[in-house]
Amino acid sequence: MASEIVVVGASSGGLKAAQILLSGLDVAFGLPVVIVQHRGKDHESGLCEYLRSRTSLPVTEPEDKEAILPGHVYLAPRDYHLLIDGSSFALSVDPPVGYARPSIDVLFESAADQYKERAIGVILTGANQDGARGLAAIKTQGGLTMVQDPRTAAHREMPDAAVARTTPDWILPLPEIAARLNSLCVTVAVH
Repeated sequence: MASEIVVVGASSGGLKAAQILLSGLDVAFGLPVVIVQHRGKDHESGLCEYLRSRTSLPVTEPEDKEAILPGHVYLAPRDYHLLIDGSSFALSVDPPVGYARPSIDVLFESAADQYKERAIGVILTGANQDGARGLAAIKTQGGLTMVQDPRTAAHREMPDAAVARTTPDWILPLPEIAARLNSLCVTVAVH
């Protein structure tokens, strides 16, 4: 079955990693890309604008109940969990999970529940273990999983935790992740 969504988790060092990932995606990349980047609730805004300058795809912070559109990049709003609820987003102010809100695990687990084998999960650099459980959930449901090669990560704890928790389909240096996603997206279009 064809993939329909890409969910990405990043923490420490993730802003640069997300920029590299997005800048490598094809102009006509057809799947929605949903990113949880850990950031404090008081961090200044401007992250969407920064990422928007690195890609031709539209980059926004979704609203509660907003429809998920193909070819768009969505960044989890600070201090909210971002979940997938059917074909739209849900925002939650439930307590932090693993000291994080937004939590990568929360997004990935909701993507696994809703999209099953049609989800692609990607774990990038980070200095904690958030995302390992969620990536395992995507893998269990038959989705595809990628992890940034820990040796190329600014902080390897998050990729190491993901690799320890599940067996990713790919462990790739950061610049190769976008190329793999592009080839999967092309493959999706052909079938």
